[in-house]
Amino acid sequence: MPVDSEPGDPEMSPGASRMREPGSRGSVLGAGPGRPRRRRLSDAETERLMLETAAAAVAELGLTVSLDHLRLEDVIREAGVARSAVYRRWPSKGEFLGDLLLELARGQAPMAATGIEEASGTLRRILGERIDDLATADGRMRIAAEVLREAVDADFRRVLEAPGWRTYLALTATLAGMEESGLRDEVGTALAASESRLTDGIVRNQEAIARLLGLRLRPGPALEDLAHLGNALMRGLVIKVLVQPELAGRRVAASPGGEPEDWSLVTFGMARLLLAGLEPDPDRPWDAERTARLRSALDAGTDLPELADGF
Repeated sequence: MPVDSEPGDPEMSPGASRMREPGSRGSVLGAGPGRPRRRRLSDAETERLMLETAAAAVAELGLTVSLDHLRLEDVIREAGVARSAVYRRWPSKGEFLGDLLLELARGQAPMAATGIEEASGTLRRILGERIDDLATADGRMRIAAEVLREAVDADFRRVLEAPGWRTYLALTATLAGMEESGLRDEVGTALAASESRLTDGIVRNQEAIARLLGLRLRPGPALEDLAHLGNALMRGLVIKVLVQPELAGRRVAASPGGEPEDWSLVTFGMARLLLAGLEPDPDRPWDAERTARLRSALDAGTDLPELADGF
């Protein structure tokens, strides 16, 4: 037996990957040689490489009904780590998969939906094209509607197409089905932290855009509550589109911002939800000097947070 192997789970035996029956399902990581063996790694380095490699494999294809499609032999080979070190850290495949669930739950996939860079670019472009509309309260509401129409649609496409997001949604949806255990509690805590980061990012974006456009939240639900509702709306439509793909292309003619436009279902729903909660801020009147400052900031390529801080 090679010096870097130990007896254990049959699935983890040295010849397991070579003894598959013809026509059996191949590894999600492929059948190649994997990464070249590195220098001798510490146990902590081995743990990190194994979890990162397995998480990358799940991210490529998305989470299925279970993680059984991951073969530890394939992950070990792809990570380029010693099998003996893997056995020391995880005596069984089940223990490894438990840690992998935590790794996935702590992932950064939800932050993709905040779209801060994309929203900043969309806002700068629309402001540059319609800066004269800022002079009136109705014009600022129309601009807010157009930013929502474009930025939310881009967010929706990103979430719909990203395997990492499908994995994250599958994990959140199946949390309730996990057996009561310390692992379930840890996964739930990690998911709650990811959700909090996502909500905080959405609220920051919405606050920045409202402040920049001289708008404020109407009395009633807090912006955090609207962010939760908007997040739920987007996820619900993502799940529906997975089983009813035609919904992704469905359009509605509407004017939630006061101007007739062509809206996707998700952007129409989000606009009805968010625009109803905004109104012109009387403490932020718009004048020629404010327009001139904004035009200068746009010409300088200032990003969204800096733009909002200046207004």
